[in-house]
Parts: sequence; structure tokens; C-alpha cells
Amino acid sequence: MPRSKYRKSSRGLYETNVWDGTYTAAGKKHYKHLTDKTIAGLEGQIESITAAIKENNAVVHSDQFFQAYAYQWLETAKAAKEKNTQAMYRNVIKVHLAFLALTPISEIRHSHFQQAINNQLDHPRTCQNIDITFKQVIKAAIRDRLLPKSAYEDICGDISLPRYQKSEKRPLTDTEKEAVKKVELDAKKNAFLKTLYYCGVRRGEALALSRFDFDFKENKLSITKCLIFVGGMPEIKPYPKSHNGIRKIPIPLEMVSSVREFVESSDGGCLFRTKDRSMMTESSFKAMWGSIITSLNVAVGYNPWAKNRGEPPIRDLTPHVFRHNYCTELCYRVPEISTKMIARLLGDNEKMVLNVYSHIVEEKENVMDVVADALAL
Repeated sequence: MPRSKYRKSSRGLYETNVWDGTYTAAGKKHYKHLTDKTIAGLEGQIESITAAIKENNAVVHSDQFFQAYAYQWLETAKAAKEKNTQAMYRNVIKVHLAFLALTPISEIRHSHFQQAINNQLDHPRTCQNIDITFKQVIKAAIRDRLLPKSAYEDICGDISLPRYQKSEKRPLTDTEKEAVKKVELDAKKNAFLKTLYYCGVRRGEALALSRFDFDFKENKLSITKCLIFVGGMPEIKPYPKSHNGIRKIPIPLEMVSSVREFVESSDGGCLFRTKDRSMMTESSFKAMWGSIITSLNVAVGYNPWAKNRGEPPIRDLTPHVFRHNYCTELCYRVPEISTKMIARLLGDNEKMVLNVYSHIVEEKENVMDVVADALAL
């Protein structure tokens, strides 16, 4: 009788050790012990493992904890990202994934992901950030062969997120436009407000401006850099937010007469600084913006110091509203100016401008009359 190539255990089971495609921490091959009642069953298990190795679906044995791996992923995969983006990822890992600090990455399950979301159901935007971060960490773990390919669907599939609705972008209201026209501000605040209104720049682009960015011979403003807040402290990036951000913007004559004296009297550093001439921190900017909002309300007749003053007419006005207003007003002038040129002036992509323009077109449409005319017999 021929001898079987598989040994038989004391329990009468066929058994063998098979390399599962992974390595131990010492770099040696990791073998898996297989048993079955029949040779055919044992060989079926062997074939399954061999196929997994060929498909590169075998994983490396690791005791690394999920949160520690997430930090490692952040420091390597996201090293070139914006600091504010890195801060978002770091906050998610530190705060919202802290409960996985002692969970091995090999034991991460769908329930862990859903629990991270459930812990923040009252904060939909935070849930979005958790969703983005968790999925990217899982993808990285699969690439590093700490998890099998099937893990992404098993862990990340069918995650229930709370509904998140972005705040609607809007242009300036008539009341806000009236306030901008009438408001009385000191030279610095006036220059900042007029730069937002007449040039449609981002907040960080405006805060990074110096006198050398203003060309009053050609009446153009150069956007080449951006100020960001990292942990509330200012930092100048030597480039704007987007790839299209470096640009020159026409300065309307009305703005020239309003800001030229302030700009040309600057010493060459950032135009918009604190009283001690240092760059604005996030808190000092909020104080300046709050003062501007108060002055705008006063300009339209509101008395913030009155005993029964009620709600101010201007409340949710942000620098970005001025940017959207700039885009909206220019879109009303299409085809005198193209959507492509508007996008260039904004340092943004044309898709964003087309979205604004499509809303304007819809506002002007007389649907009732058009439908009646089109279907008239």
C-alpha cells in the first residue's frame, strides 16, 4: 500500500503545515497548520491558501494597534498635505479614534467604524472627517498587507452616516451692500473690506497681501501667497490655496481711491496686522472682523449699545460671502465676460462658476410662458 504524503494525527485526521504567504516579525516564513478528515479536503485547503498568495491577498502578521498605525499613516502618506488638512486628520485620530488605541489592526471590524461615527452623530461634519480618515487608513493597511483585500468592503461597506448639508453659499443682501457703501472704518479695516468686495479674494489671500502686491500704475492686484492659521497662529504659505490661485485681478478705480493711501504708507510687510505690527493670529482676526460687522450694522441704523436693541440686521456675514458675491455679480454680466475668465479672476475652476451661473439663468427663466409657447397647437 503506497504511503500517504500527509501524516495522520492521533485523532485520525490528515495534517500538514503550509506557508500562508506571510512572514513573522523575525522575517521567517509563517506556516499554518491544516487538518481534515480526507486528503481531498486537506488539499482543498492548501489550494485555497495558494490561490490567496497568488492573488496577493495574504496578510503579514502584525500586533500593531490601529491608532498607532493611523498616526504612522498620517506622518508618511500625508506629509505633503496642507497643515490644516494634516490637523484635521490628526484630530480625528487623536480624539475620535482614541477608543481603538489598544485594538490590533488585524481585529478591526465594521462595528468599530460604525461606533466611531455613532459617537459623533450630532456633528455631521465631524462624521464626514471620520469617514474620510478611517477609509484611507484601511486602504493603507491593505496596501501594506496588514489586512486582506476583502477587508475594505467588509469594514467600510454600508456605513450609516448622518446627513450633512453644506451651508448655502450666498451673495450679499441689499442691506449688506448698503452697509458696505455707507460704513465708516479706519484705514486698515476699510482696505480689508474693500479688497474682499472689489477683488473677490479668499480671506487668507487678503491677509497675506503687502504693498508690493498692488500695482497702481496698471491697477492690478497680484495674488501669489496665502496666510493660514495653524493652531490659531499665522503662517504664510508661498502659494495660494489652489493650483489656479496665482493670478492678477483688476482693481476698480473706486477701490483705488479708497485704499491707495493706506497701501502706499505700509512698510512692506503684511498690510493687515495687529497693533504691535505682528501678523494676525486667528483670535485677532476674529476681533477685527467682529468690529467690522458691528460698524456695518451701525451704518444701516442699528444701535448695538441700545437697551432694547434686538437682533442686528447683519449677523452671518463672512469674508467668503464677499467672494461669492463677486462671482455672482460677474456672472450676471455673461456674455460680456466669460465664465472661464471669471474662474481665472477667482483662482478657481470653471465648474464652480458654472454652478453659480446656472442658478442665475434659472432665476431669469420664465418657465410657465416657455412651456406654454413650446406646446401650443
